Amino acid sequence: MSKKDPYASLRIREFNIFLLVRFALVFGWSMQFIIVEWQVYSITKNPLSLGIIGLMEVIPAVSMALFAGHIVDQKEKRNLLAICIAAFSLISLGLFLLTWPTFIEGWSEDAVLYSIYGLVFFGGFLRSFFGPTIFSLIALIVPKRLYPNAATWSSSTWQMAAVIGPAFAGYSIYLIGVHWSLCIVFGLVLLSLFFVFFIKRKPIMNPKIGEPIFQSLKEGVKFVYNSKAIFGAITLDMVSVLFGGAVALLPVYAQDILEVGPKGFGALRAAPAIGAFITMLLTAYIPISKNAGKKLLLAIFGFGICIIVFGVSTVFWISLLALFFSGVTDGVSMVIRQTILQLKTPDNMRGRVASVNSMFVGSSNELGAFESGLTAKLMGTVTAVVFGGTMTLITVVTTAIVSPSFRKLDLAKDLEAHENME
Repeated sequence: MSKKDPYASLRIREFNIFLLVRFALVFGWSMQFIIVEWQVYSITKNPLSLGIIGLMEVIPAVSMALFAGHIVDQKEKRNLLAICIAAFSLISLGLFLLTWPTFIEGWSEDAVLYSIYGLVFFGGFLRSFFGPTIFSLIALIVPKRLYPNAATWSSSTWQMAAVIGPAFAGYSIYLIGVHWSLCIVFGLVLLSLFFVFFIKRKPIMNPKIGEPIFQSLKEGVKFVYNSKAIFGAITLDMVSVLFGGAVALLPVYAQDILEVGPKGFGALRAAPAIGAFITMLLTAYIPISKNAGKKLLLAIFGFGICIIVFGVSTVFWISLLALFFSGVTDGVSMVIRQTILQLKTPDNMRGRVASVNSMFVGSSNELGAFESGLTAKLMGTVTAVVFGGTMTLITVVTTAIVSPSFRKLDLAKDLEAHENME
């Protein structure tokens, strides 16, 4: 069914509600991240401050990731997601207040800046729960035979929100300012909180409720390490995202190098997501499970090339195209990675596996932002971006040489096995 029907998972009502919740959340989160970047750089005019934003989020996200995975495997997923969204709404409300002149009257710029960093830190703590909870909830909504199809639509929804969110944020800053743009974010978060209750509560699949936490964490880490497909995908993506994080420096490019203002900044920020979104829509019609290892390696290699081109470009449309094609390649790798994780992870360990993935891959976005900000400060912005793209290429080539089993990874057989079981 999943091979013939590209809309198979969309025929499940709860999955559509889940996609709506995820769209509103990601749209709001991506808007908020862009607005915070713009506001912080406007205050400091220091690229290192953009790296600090990433560092403030990555510290709690990494510190709590494994513990969050254990908790997710022990708790009911729908209610846990609702709690996370409610807490996220407090962050959005706080940022809205911190950009309200009446509220911060008499505050110094440093006080506002440190308060923003504090809320970003709290957001990193929350994000350690979001990833494992969402990953686990998908598997409880759709049957296993539809995992690749569901992964495609879920990732496409994420990318669609990531396309519109940054672009909308850029225009929103231009038209109504930072303060009221953050009000829109707060409204979107409340909307997602409302719709999440249309998803029914799900059974807890973990038979070891009450298991000692450190034993549970040890099992999760051991499973990921022993699974060559999962460990290889996580490691490859972590290093490439860590060193290919040019997106964190987009405010510098938009304001100082390309000189395109907030509207151009929104377009640059949206370009990779547009490329990824188009690619992932195509994968719903053209499955990429066969020879997945080779395709993943080629996709990330192409990503590195695009980052280098963007780094050296001083022409807006060339920069825009480079970012677009970086999204195209990232879209392929994202669908393959999500399919690997969904097919290779047992139901009772989804929270812990997703937490390891979040710890090493999800957090590498923020750690990559810090790395980009730091290297930009030390080497200069352009040199830092080219360095990151080059390290991505080296990572792919090294992985292809030292891990022939990953090169030969083929998910088509796993998918057929799940379909035959059902």
